[in-house]
Amino acid sequence: MTSGQRLRFWLIGLALALALLYVLRGMLLPFVAGMAVAYFLDPLADRLERAGLSRLAATSVITASFFMVVVVALVILVPVIEDQVLAFAHKVPGYVDTLNERLQPLLVEAKKRLSPRDIEKLRSSVGEYAGTFASWGLGALRSVLSGSLAVFNVLSLVFITPVVTFYLLRDWDKMVSRVDSWLPRDHADTIRTQMKEINRTLSGFIRGQATVCLCLGLIYGIGLSVVGLDLGLVIGLGAGVLSFIPYLGSIAGFVTGMGLALAQGADWHLPVFVAVVFAIGQVAEGNFLTPKLVGDKVGLHPVWIMFALLAFAALFGFVGLLLAVPLAAVIGVLVRFALGRYLSSPLYHGHGPQ
Repeated sequence: MTSGQRLRFWLIGLALALALLYVLRGMLLPFVAGMAVAYFLDPLADRLERAGLSRLAATSVITASFFMVVVVALVILVPVIEDQVLAFAHKVPGYVDTLNERLQPLLVEAKKRLSPRDIEKLRSSVGEYAGTFASWGLGALRSVLSGSLAVFNVLSLVFITPVVTFYLLRDWDKMVSRVDSWLPRDHADTIRTQMKEINRTLSGFIRGQATVCLCLGLIYGIGLSVVGLDLGLVIGLGAGVLSFIPYLGSIAGFVTGMGLALAQGADWHLPVFVAVVFAIGQVAEGNFLTPKLVGDKVGLHPVWIMFALLAFAALFGFVGLLLAVPLAAVIGVLVRFALGRYLSSPLYHGHGPQ
């Protein structure tokens, strides 16, 4: 088989895999989630094995402990979040009145400085943007309810994901060895080197960034609750989860928290306290959490991560969000490898004077 035929074979195989992934995207959620959890927990299983436990015992202990912690966290958090949401719903009319009081002087001043024509243009623009935002929000909500978070998928996450996680974690080393035995012998060392680089990138980013998100969620959630912001725990935890996408969590949480703080109180103390909480979170993230837990050598630029998340989410929905960072890491490593080969090849250097 010539090099051209081998390249054609691998390209066809890649195209078929992507097509199969797209066709089956509706049922992949519990399996992708289980694979992600198993990958996340595999180093801990290896440590327990080195400590003397069998792989089966280590897998059983880790899987049971992990999902027990998740269930306990949900049992503790769900009632608190429910109480905050209900209290927030009852206070919405008061928020509207407070915002009207705050905005009324600004509206009076705007009427003095702007002509009736400018005010009409401004009102029309605000109406258009509000309509666009509402349509986008309803479309996103409809997509979530009819797609990845439909009842069937929620049940599959609850019942299938733990089973998938257990078996993948138990057989992880065997699967890696089996895949290694399938590698073309002439290129096995090169592929192993690139797979190690992909694993280094993924472990550095996913495990580190997940820990950063957890720490930020606790900082924001506890901090906003302590300063007295209504719905503070929900906003804080949401900002922590969204921090997996660079800058999105802190920006979304800050804007939401400041808007609610302005609507909640007549004075300026609460907005200042909210700003201080997010400032503390940003200082902790930039100076301690990210440098210590993620580092600067994972090779995933924030812009590339955001592009990958949006692109794969548009193609595969919620499953695409789970696959975005791993596939972005794979693509990044392969692109760097191809660029290195190109820079060391005659195609870049040329053949010199003829």
